[in-house]
Parts: sequence; structure tokens; C-alpha cells
Amino acid sequence: MAEQKPSSFVKIESLSPSFSTTTASSSSSPTTKLPLSNKIYPQITSRTRDYLADMGMGNPILKSCDTNGFISHLFGSFIEVHGVQRGSISCTVSVKPSISNVYGILHGGSVGCLTEMIAIACARTVVGEDKELFLAEISVSYLSGVPTNEEVVVDASVVKSGRNLTVVSLEFKLNKSGSLVYIAHATFYNIPSASL
Repeated sequence: MAEQKPSSFVKIESLSPSFSTTTASSSSSPTTKLPLSNKIYPQITSRTRDYLADMGMGNPILKSCDTNGFISHLFGSFIEVHGVQRGSISCTVSVKPSISNVYGILHGGSVGCLTEMIAIACARTVVGEDKELFLAEISVSYLSGVPTNEEVVVDASVVKSGRNLTVVSLEFKLNKSGSLVYIAHATFYNIPSASL
């Protein structure tokens, strides 16, 4: 039998001026700090630091934002529900600067948050209140971008709901043109509250 070598991993400790990594192995050897290619690729290192700084890395979180449920309340404020039926929900999302990226387009992470919230609401139309819903999987196909100050119509429908799983499909379309911009799917575990 061949001897197995210990696996190793690289952990970025910080992106501060001491920009370094820690390399460790599963053996009991101490960790070694290595400079992260700052001398070899100074332009790449500098561009990476600048990009992350522009994205807000290291900025403090406002106290008003550092509360339980803040994200749900934030994204919920952009959703207007138009119709709810068993197994489906239709709503409009207003794209505002606070959920857009630096390019003036609805942020991809915002699409993910909206997908989860609307899919949960849709799943709730068929899953009883005696069961909790836990996100198992989410997928989003980004077909186009949605500019800030536009509206998106979201139609969600339950594809399948069983004893343990519920699958929801969502389509995001521009309100003005009806163009399809995102397709999403979310799968939830249905777990009885008593099992928790």
C-alpha cells in the first residue's frame, strides 16, 4: 500500500498591507507564513487590493444595518405581491440603487436573496405551517442585467412538492418589455417543526 501524503491548504489571513498566506498540512508541523506573490506580481496584488477596497472591504457596518433580520426587511421592501394562488405567486420587484452593483445593474447576490424570499412564499402556499422550510439548493441563470430604477415581474410556481422536498421555479422578466432576464430554481427541505 502506498504511503499517503498529508493534504495541504492555503488560507488567506488578511488583505492588509501584510498580505500573506498560511500554508499548513494535516501533519503536526507548524504553519509557515509565506508572502503572497506581492514581489512577483505587484500589479496584480495592487489591483486586487484596490478592487476589494472599492467594494467596501474593511468598512464598518452601520449599526442600523447590524440587526437580526435586516436583509429580509431590506429585500422585502422592494417586493410588491400581485397574486397568490395555491402553488404560484406573482410579484413585482423595484430595482433600487441599494440592491444594485457599482455598474448600476441589479446585483447578482440580490437576485439570489429575492429568489429565496419569493420561492419560500410560493412554497408556503402548498407546505403546511407545521413544517419548516430549509433551503437545500438554489440556482440562478443570469441571462441579462436589470438596470437600476427598472421593475421586474417575478412569476414563481411550485414544480413539485412532496413529503420531504419542495421545488420552486421562478422567472424574472422586465416589466416594460417582458424580456426574460433570470431563471431560477430553489429546492427546500420540508421538516416537521417537532423534529427540530
